[in-house]
Amino acid sequence: APRSRGGAGVMAERLGTGQARAVAGRFAGNLVLGADTVVACGRRVLPKAHDEAQARDCLNLLSGRRHRVHCGVAAIDAMGGEHLRLVTTAVVVKRLSAQEIDAYIASGEWRDKAGAYAIQGRFAACVRQIIGSYTNVVGLPLFETAALLKGPGYPVPLPWTKSSSPRPAAK
Repeated sequence: APRSRGGAGVMAERLGTGQARAVAGRFAGNLVLGADTVVACGRRVLPKAHDEAQARDCLNLLSGRRHRVHCGVAAIDAMGGEHLRLVTTAVVVKRLSAQEIDAYIASGEWRDKAGAYAIQGRFAACVRQIIGSYTNVVGLPLFETAALLKGPGYPVPLPWTKSSSPRPAAK
């Protein structure tokens, strides 16, 4: 697995900001959100696994170890102001047997997943501990993203509250 330059967190920030900037150019005057996730074990950055060999390498590396999941979330507001948040979650994976790795590989759930696993799926049974945001490991840290959006004036209503957004008039 490649080593990150400047750390995996910096890499996640750069990727998330790059995604937001790429879209913001086409939607000037609108709020744009970009995010990307980087999984790192020690100083090694794990790929989004595209084949079984990559997935097996990732799972063998994560087996019995703690790793970190970094998500760089970037918002570009309607005035072009950039707002950035880095969220890091530590994840501890149980020691995986060869049979467990084989079964997980056979499931196909690992495809195109950073670090070759999906915590919201079968792999949840292999996670001993999470320190930080669960939704960060799933793919987007919801609490932190809502806080990031609130700063520049884009409050995210909770699902059980009435939205403050205008509703169309009844006819």
